[in-house]
Amino acid sequence: MNARPNGLIIAIDGPSGAGKSTIARLLAKRLGYLQIDTGAMYRAVAFLVGQAGIDPGDAAAVERLCSSADIRLDNANCSLRVYANGQDVTELIRTPEMSLMTSRISALRPVRESMMLLQRRLGQDGGVVLEGRDIGTAVFPDAELKFFLFASPEERGKRRYAELVGNGEQVTLEETIEAVTRRDRQDSQRDIAPLRQAEDAIPVDSSHSSIDEVLNKMEDIARGKIQQAGTLL
Repeated sequence: MNARPNGLIIAIDGPSGAGKSTIARLLAKRLGYLQIDTGAMYRAVAFLVGQAGIDPGDAAAVERLCSSADIRLDNANCSLRVYANGQDVTELIRTPEMSLMTSRISALRPVRESMMLLQRRLGQDGGVVLEGRDIGTAVFPDAELKFFLFASPEERGKRRYAELVGNGEQVTLEETIEAVTRRDRQDSQRDIAPLRQAEDAIPVDSSHSSIDEVLNKMEDIARGKIQQAGTLL
């Protein structure tokens, strides 16, 4: 196991709606690690693409946008805020339309390359928890600890539906489950960095478990790894 200045790199991959962001935030807090919300970074790029009226299929235009985009995450006060070119887009990037746009643009090579460089720079010294779809397979294949967090499409659709309705969105449960299923299909079938479980990732099914149950399980594993790494120093 590699020794990094600030601790382990912990990768949490999995499909949309499995609870990765929540678990990553809480796990990072318990361990005293920094959370790097990679999904929010891609959503911020998708927001800028939509704001600029760029066709996601126009790879050259998307590449030009990425070359000048300023994506920033602020974890101050234990509340993640997301900024795109200086604008706070934290709430604006969480709509169903933005989810589908994110899946489309995140499959583009210039987007992935620019975000991957930023993610590696932020996390290279360890002491971080990153969540996404290709953290353990593409961004940090050498991460000391990898999880693959998943749940059934129906369960993830129910969670997403409750979140959207709570935010005042006018959606149906059936539409939400279909959107989750469509997102899964897009993410797993894309040519560049598709959603898949790394061979050395630990699978965690959150379908019938509470957040605390999942979090406690993952924390126990993480602390065991941290202790193991400490004995090697």
